[in-house]
Amino acid sequence: MTEKLNPIVNKWANRPLNDLYYPYIFVDAMYIKVREYHKVVSKAVYIATAINENNQREVIGLKIDHVESFEAWQGFLQDLKSRGLQSPKLVISDAHAGLKKAIQREFIGTTWQRCTVHFKRNIIERLPKKEVRQIIVDMKRIFEAVTLKDARLFKDEFVAHYGENSKLEKALQTLEEGFDDAIQYLNEPEQYRRFIHSTNSLERLNQEVRRREQVIRIFPNSQSAFRLIGAVLMDYDEEQAKKRIIIKKDGGDDVREI
Repeated sequence: MTEKLNPIVNKWANRPLNDLYYPYIFVDAMYIKVREYHKVVSKAVYIATAINENNQREVIGLKIDHVESFEAWQGFLQDLKSRGLQSPKLVISDAHAGLKKAIQREFIGTTWQRCTVHFKRNIIERLPKKEVRQIIVDMKRIFEAVTLKDARLFKDEFVAHYGENSKLEKALQTLEEGFDDAIQYLNEPEQYRRFIHSTNSLERLNQEVRRREQVIRIFPNSQSAFRLIGAVLMDYDEEQAKKRIIIKKDGGDDVREI
């Protein structure tokens, strides 16, 4: 019975992507356990979601491959392009070096948006363990700015205020190095920004996949993993098809997700 899902999932996973434009694309990878040649191995599950021109979320890519690498990410993005995907405005992801390189190579004119949630975690991990509450509050102010000018101003003020503290040297260096990549969402229309500054929406989807995957624990093969994960993502797509991210009200934009 479950094997009858194979052609359905395969058709969905390989459907054309040239009917709509996808300005904002989110990509991430998670790991699963699969039996292969009588051994249990780790496989990477590559998932891409997007906000399409109709302001709806949609899963546009699924692939199971080996560990994350530039070559694997490049192949994943090439698969999306072969199905008709045009270069988006933004690709939002974590700061995996191979992924970033693949985005630059495959999507000409596309900007990379570093997930602000992961970026702030990276900075916090480099803070001293004690008396950091106020530092974190001051840092968050940077990412609450509504313009690029304000974000840069708040960042400069933060660095000037804490720059003499040698314990914060690594954290400040991380902030400086990743800052520009983490505020690219501020170049986009304001009504989209809360949806495109991080990969939180994709991570919630990954959690749902993980919840279903943990029941099985170890997949008998890659095809069974593709089938189950694909079915979960198809269900998600059906739910999202009924929703819109931006709702027009009284001539204005009421920004909320239903």
